[in-house]
Amino acid sequence: MELWQLRTFRVVAETLNFTKAGERLNLTQSAVSHQIKALEEDLGEPLFLRSKRGVKLSQKGRLALEHAERILDEAEAMREGLSGRDSAPVGQVRAAAGTQAFVHLFANLFELFMREHPGVELSFRTTASTDQTVMDILNGAADVGFASMPVYAPSLKVTELFEDELMLVVGRKHRLAGSREVKAEEIERERLILFERGASIRRATEQFFERVSISPRLAMESNDTYFIKLMVQHGLGISLLPSWAVRDEVSAGTLSKLRIEGHRLRRSVAMVSLARFQPSPKRAFVNFIVKHKAHLQELAVAP
Repeated sequence: MELWQLRTFRVVAETLNFTKAGERLNLTQSAVSHQIKALEEDLGEPLFLRSKRGVKLSQKGRLALEHAERILDEAEAMREGLSGRDSAPVGQVRAAAGTQAFVHLFANLFELFMREHPGVELSFRTTASTDQTVMDILNGAADVGFASMPVYAPSLKVTELFEDELMLVVGRKHRLAGSREVKAEEIERERLILFERGASIRRATEQFFERVSISPRLAMESNDTYFIKLMVQHGLGISLLPSWAVRDEVSAGTLSKLRIEGHRLRRSVAMVSLARFQPSPKRAFVNFIVKHKAHLQELAVAP
């Protein structure tokens, strides 16, 4: 049994796809299959259950993964400690989140992190949905992501950061623009501009509509928050958006935000990363964000 076999096993367990694992490891699919087969023969147990639909960890495979994680984490910690990399972190961190979240919530924090950690190169990747953020983490396209709860993936570490609230957003000339609250049944008369299916806000919106038994008309859908806000400003429909995403427009008077009477549409937003030992730049970034949770919460609820 070799460490490189365990690394391959861990990546296959994270992606549950031999081809995607090969892409992350710069190996061919056949090379990945050969390594897993050799490891299974060495251990005397099948680590994956294979079918036409794909692969999943066997019961023994889940147990083996726990051991493999500990072994690889210890090996990486030893390598980092002996190389002296446990001092000032040096390296790269790739963060993934929605465009609006980067602009309104994380930009100042990221700037502060880069000033405090000049040896860390922080890059950004925008995603359209929680599902895409999770897949980017699992596929190795990003190191740390920010996504709405719930997040289901056994190989991810999920750290809840803050809570925000979805508000009904209307244009300044809309009949509801002067109101502070609106009854849920009034929304049914409106044309809705929503995020596309798969987006966390779309799921939360549809769950709310189902809960209050209304079926508003869908005017259009898009995963571009700027586009949605612009269409609402032009009176082509109304939408449900996080209050922080429309702060500037509400302040400028181009949009109005309303609560729905008797309801608070709250969401939890979390930081996600692989649940394994991380190099010092990624640990420094994760710890920095956790340290500033209170600041993020203030930004999320600020008027």
